[in-house]
Amino acid sequence: MSASIETHFKGWAKPGILPPGALASPEVAPDETLDAISGHFRLFQLRDGHRFSTDDVLIAWYGTTWAPSARRVLDLGSGVGSVGMIAAWRLPGARFVTIEAQEQSVRLARKSAAYNGLVDRYEIRLADLRSPDTFVADEQFDLVLGSPPYFPPGSGIESEHPQKAASRFEMRGDVRDYARVAGERLAPGGVFACVFPEIDCARMEEAVAVAALTIVRRRPVVFREGERPLIALLAMTRRRDLPPHMHDRTWVEPPLVIRCADGQVHPEYAAVKLAVGFPP
Repeated sequence: MSASIETHFKGWAKPGILPPGALASPEVAPDETLDAISGHFRLFQLRDGHRFSTDDVLIAWYGTTWAPSARRVLDLGSGVGSVGMIAAWRLPGARFVTIEAQEQSVRLARKSAAYNGLVDRYEIRLADLRSPDTFVADEQFDLVLGSPPYFPPGSGIESEHPQKAASRFEMRGDVRDYARVAGERLAPGGVFACVFPEIDCARMEEAVAVAALTIVRRRPVVFREGERPLIALLAMTRRRDLPPHMHDRTWVEPPLVIRCADGQVHPEYAAVKLAVGFPP
């Protein structure tokens, strides 16, 4: 039977229900918070480390929207597990493999997986996604998710916190590595969904072409109504799974607006949040 939870752990946005098999009394360290992430799922994060973002919510929503029947899911560069946890809530019958190279992030993700009752279908690997030893031979996935870091090292001010730096700067590979691994690991008809800066999408397109993928859907994201798009959501599949006339065709969707001009949450993004288990 599900047990109610209290809001006495700082960082929880709302009370909710413990998932089956969850830890009834999670230990939240002084430097951690336990935060609402998706429905009854909660996420352990460092107070001063990398925190989950709108990008994470969007990529989990977008990927699961265009691969709603995925049974095997791979999350590349999974960090503390924010993207994977949301996707796991959205795809309750799917099995997950997540790849993360930072020990501290893996520790937190494993703690969250245990709390959310996901251990039986959620494998978290401490590994570099570029390493050939990271995967089992012929291992394939129906959905691959990725939120690659955006900036080359030295191109901006890098945080002294390793979690924050690695989430923004290309410390262990770049979008080319994400696309290559996705291309190698996608099952026939599978979807690779990722997010990347709109202004730098030419670099994404180049990486996708080298990996023999095709961007079939692309959705710009506007963070405030009236401003230019800052990021784009992209859904890709293997080029060889498409008929030749579709190899270079992309459906560009209307922009998704996060906030209205007056600062209020845009109605469509409110609907996205509902779809991933956030309260209205």
